[in-house]
Amino acid sequence: MKRRRYMTRTPSRALLLVALLLASFLINLDTTLVNVALPTLSRELGASNTQLQWVVDAYNLVFAALLLTSGSLSDRLGRKGVLMAGLLVFGVASFVGGHAGSSAELVAARAVMGLGAAMTFPATLALLTGAFTSRKERALSIGLWGATAGIAIALGPIVGGFLLEHFSWSSIFYVLGPVSAVVVVLVALCVPGAQNPVPRRLDSAGLVLSSGFMGLLVYTIIEAPNRGWASPASLAGFAGTLVLLIAFLVAERRAPEPMLDVRLFKDMRFSAASASVTIAYFTLLGFIFLITQYFQFVRGYSPLSAGVHLLAVAVSVAIGSTLGTRLAVRLGTKVIVTVGLGLQALFYLWFASDVSPMLSYGVITVQMVVYGLGMGLTSAPATESIMGAVAADQAGVGSAVNDSTRLLGGTLGVAVIGSVYATLYNSRLDDALPAWLSPQLASLAHQSVGAASDVSGHFAAQGRPILAEAVRQAALGAFDHGLSIACVVAGLVAVAGALLAAVFVPAQPPQQPGLADLPAHRMRDQTGAGRSL
Repeated sequence: MKRRRYMTRTPSRALLLVALLLASFLINLDTTLVNVALPTLSRELGASNTQLQWVVDAYNLVFAALLLTSGSLSDRLGRKGVLMAGLLVFGVASFVGGHAGSSAELVAARAVMGLGAAMTFPATLALLTGAFTSRKERALSIGLWGATAGIAIALGPIVGGFLLEHFSWSSIFYVLGPVSAVVVVLVALCVPGAQNPVPRRLDSAGLVLSSGFMGLLVYTIIEAPNRGWASPASLAGFAGTLVLLIAFLVAERRAPEPMLDVRLFKDMRFSAASASVTIAYFTLLGFIFLITQYFQFVRGYSPLSAGVHLLAVAVSVAIGSTLGTRLAVRLGTKVIVTVGLGLQALFYLWFASDVSPMLSYGVITVQMVVYGLGMGLTSAPATESIMGAVAADQAGVGSAVNDSTRLLGGTLGVAVIGSVYATLYNSRLDDALPAWLSPQLASLAHQSVGAASDVSGHFAAQGRPILAEAVRQAALGAFDHGLSIACVVAGLVAVAGALLAAVFVPAQPPQQPGLADLPAHRMRDQTGAGRSL
């Protein structure tokens, strides 16, 4: 009778895996799905650049601020219940967003979607690691989880581009509601509830302080490129983040039942792996930010076509993720994560040396495969290391830490790489634009390479092809320069990450004497994994 409380090797395990991977896929898809609709939102809702920015950032800000809180609550209240509630909030808010009649209403809906995502995402990984308890099973399930994330992020522009070409912008939001409902039903039917839950006191101070420092940090990073990284507002934001972080650490050390055992950061399986994930997502979101502009503005691809041309990354990330965790079990996490970050560095430095409007797509495909394999080999094994370091009853908050590093790294990647690119683009454009160009048109060309293309088209429509070509060539040269140096910066960050992994990431987890010889159900008793579900 006792064995029946735990999961066995039956088809239900496959359905459980499918349900959790679909929930993860849905949240990851939304991180890039909305971006392709921004030009349409600008036309149809009259949204300003700032409002468009907040359509994206409101989601990311709330998502980041509430990840640790949601992960902790899922450990205490039950992961399945929090997961289902999060999917419902996400789906309803998305459907409401499709009805938005103004940019302000859409931003509000996106913020609520961020809340739903924060409730959903940590629970998916925590439930996976609780269901698949041996290291080989856990490595495989986390590899598939990582592959799902990579594919979803890459498919976002494709799905969004397809919907925009055939339907209105609202369809991007409407489609997420029914899909969320389907996943809720799958989770309800296929994911078991808690077994023998251990009551734990709510850490109110930790919940408030963790939300405060994560929210302020992400907000400051989002605004820093516009305000200036060294502006008083940015410096005050970073200082406030540091104060709140210190207060959080002090509160957690004193709490009788802390939401996060900060002593975990002394374990290099946890802290060094978390740093590796941060760097990996720094490069991933930086890569997407740069390559989508290159495909659309330089090579002239439509949003849908640009997404299709990114499929090589999606496939290679999936392959790298599934292989990476299995290779980490055999060869060691240190080797695989180091190689993964090294491949990411190779991609950036290679792409920086070749970038031009005439670069063969065949070469770009090979470069993207190198990058995708590197991303998969880094992220999934590092995630497996993080989850292997946390106790079973803290898997929710451990997953939230992993998710927070992903989101923080991605936000930093877009902000830092975007700032480097924009600064160099504007500097080179100042010297390259024709001197007789009016200040108004010159200012427009400085906004982006896409805006510069509009200026070039303006002159072409007036029958002034020489001036149109001069503006076009100036913009492309400035874009190539900014893109090349930004890639070098990203590549150097990846090199630093590879060195960090080589030095600090442990090769293998410590052995647990005696557990290897226990039957599966007894091992779950010893580790508490059955209880954590």
